[in-house]
Amino acid sequence: MALSVNTNTTSLNAQRNLGKSSSDLQTSMQRLSSGLRINSAKDDAAGLQIANRLTSQINGLGVAQRNANDGISMAQTAEGAMQESANILQRMRDLALQSANGSNSADDRAALQKEVSSLQQELTRIAETTKFGGTSLLDGSFGTKQFQVGANANETINVSLGNMSADAIGANEIKGAGTVLGATAAAGTLAANSAVTAGDINVNGKTVTIGANDGATGIADSINDAAAGVTATAKLDVVIAGITSADNATINIGEDSYDLGTYGGDMARLAEDMTADGYNAVYDADAQSITLSATDVDGIESVMAGTPAGGLTFDGVAAATAATSKTSTVNLSSPNTIGISNDGTANELEFLSASGSTLTTVEDIDISGTDSTGAQSALNTIDAALAQIDSQRADLGAVQNRFGHTISNLSNVSENVSASRSRIQDTDFASETAILTKNQILQQAGTSILAQSNQLPQAALSLLG
Repeated sequence: MALSVNTNTTSLNAQRNLGKSSSDLQTSMQRLSSGLRINSAKDDAAGLQIANRLTSQINGLGVAQRNANDGISMAQTAEGAMQESANILQRMRDLALQSANGSNSADDRAALQKEVSSLQQELTRIAETTKFGGTSLLDGSFGTKQFQVGANANETINVSLGNMSADAIGANEIKGAGTVLGATAAAGTLAANSAVTAGDINVNGKTVTIGANDGATGIADSINDAAAGVTATAKLDVVIAGITSADNATINIGEDSYDLGTYGGDMARLAEDMTADGYNAVYDADAQSITLSATDVDGIESVMAGTPAGGLTFDGVAAATAATSKTSTVNLSSPNTIGISNDGTANELEFLSASGSTLTTVEDIDISGTDSTGAQSALNTIDAALAQIDSQRADLGAVQNRFGHTISNLSNVSENVSASRSRIQDTDFASETAILTKNQILQQAGTSILAQSNQLPQAALSLLG
């Protein structure tokens, strides 16, 4: 190798190696001081991109967990309010049962209604004032809201809340006579007066087949069997009046018969016998009438033994030579809206008063009056309202459990994604401290060698001397 003064190749080599070890030492010290293996894109461009995506996911999962916890808290707030609403309805039900008792006078029922009215107001106040933050929960304005429970767009859980005010909950009902059923006829048998058109109807999406010979009980049974979330009842309400000792008719209700000739015009005893057979028969001595209510019967009919000599009437319609009858109505009730359509053959308006339900609300409840009519009606309304609240609470309970499972899953995903990011981004201190030690030794050795290599050109002086 030539001896040169102008170019010290050995020194240049030592400088290059010293610079490399210094750079590596600086990198190691930066990684150890920051705890990050990737401090800039030059350290690992692809790794930086992957780590940033994982960071976005981890941060999003953390926010999603907080959102889900907020959802649980909101659901618990709403359910707590509905629990108190249910307690109020239970108290109203107790009052209705108390009012239905025959020992109460009109004044007693009026006093019971005062508490019912107060509870109606409180039910609405709870619905209007229950809020989570600034969001009303039970006044009907909440609707359906989405809770973001994921790190990415559209990873949501929907929560719906309805109106729990006294004027928004109760029984959805279709009551009253149709064009065929529910009518009082002056002639003809009960079967002839209850002939409806055969075909199919649709009740809340369920098909119900109606037979031509179906009476009120058959139609009600068919609707109940369809399990459309609707309770159908064959209901008979009739006022029997004008019976005298001269009457020779036989009254038939369901499987029970009453020969008026054996009563001698004693309507009180007739009412007692009807009551003993399970019918609700109330005798009014002043009006000389019996108000009869019965369920699960197709109607009431009178059969004459001859020319009628008495004044028997059903709802004011006088008995004819052959027979007089009144068919039962089909009443529908549901906590939810009832919708009915037909196949173009059957006609639901023959046995129902309407094709859609109307809501009898808790606010409409009135248990005052001279008899128990209002109290009896209130029980159906209250039971439907309780069913609506129970259904809403069940939905909230289900969504709370769903939120809980979501939080557990989010926590698990966050843990594993964080571990993955750590392997890409974080410093391995065991490995990096070994590299640091190596680079420190190389720097010391490089400095020493550089000093020695800088002395090599001095050898040329001995040649010149």
